[in-house]
This record gives sequence, C-alpha cells and structure tokens, in this order.
Amino acid sequence: VPLINVLNGGAHAAHSTDMQEFMLVPHGAPTFSEALRYGSEVFHALKKVIMGMGFGTAVGDEGGFAAPLKSNRKALDLLVESIESAGYVPGKDVSISIDAAASEFYDGTSYELASEHKKHTVDELITLYAEWAKAYPLVSIEDGVSEKDWEGSAKLTKSLGSQLHIV
Repeated sequence: VPLINVLNGGAHAAHSTDMQEFMLVPHGAPTFSEALRYGSEVFHALKKVIMGMGFGTAVGDEGGFAAPLKSNRKALDLLVESIESAGYVPGKDVSISIDAAASEFYDGTSYELASEHKKHTVDELITLYAEWAKAYPLVSIEDGVSEKDWEGSAKLTKSLGSQLHIV
C-alpha cells in the first residue's frame, strides 16, 4: 500500500501546519495500481477543496500542497473531506498517515506546535495523537517524537503502538 504525500507543512512548507507531511493510505484498494488511482482522485479532490477555500495550490518541497492552514486538525479535516468528495469512505477505502518530523519542533524539553501556540510535554503530544486517532482515520505516525527523545519514543510506542503503525 503506497503512502501518498498530499499536504506539506513543517520545514517543507512555510506558513502551514506543524506536521511535515500528511499522507493518504489507500488500503481499501484491491491492487497497487488501484491504490494509486484512489490516491490520485483524492489528491485532485483536495486541490478543489483548497481552491474553494481561496488558497493557492502551490506544493511544498516534497510534492504535497502547502496551503496556509491554521491548525494540524484543519489538515486532517481537509483530508477527510477530500476522501469523501472523491467518493471513498474514510477509514475503509482510504486512511491517513502523518510524518510529524517532531525533531523539527522539539527544543530539548518540549514540543512546540506553533499553529496551536502551545508547547506540549511528550505525554501531552502523545495524548494529542491519541485524540486524532479517535477522531480521524489515522493509521500511522512517522517520527512522532524527536529522534533524540528515546524515552518519548518508548512512551509513544507503548501508548499507541497497538492502535497505529509507529515509524
């Protein structure tokens, strides 16, 4: 199943979300080529949604749209809307994966999500991810905590590893 990068933030798209990449996971497709088709259709639906919001459809460093979204949740909302707009069922046909690239917003003691104007402890960040996993068809988180936060990585895996794919 491909992970298809469709929304960029963090270091890959200035003035957007804190999370580096939001990806589609078209796991409901019967074949790899159909999964690519699902992803392409959702990508084009997302483009229409972004244009409808009055934003440009420039892309970030890694090919996803780099819309100036006010929050990470807004990105998740847009993906669910786009999956549905393309005619698919979120969580059944297409789900969501995040590459947080948390090292980019870790200052050595806390995780600062600028879009929320809030610093989080590792426990609070894990709680936030758990909330997202309940509210959205989130199936995978890559680099959810800093690469230097070994204790946080163990906590993330223990807390969410049975529910999500942790990379």
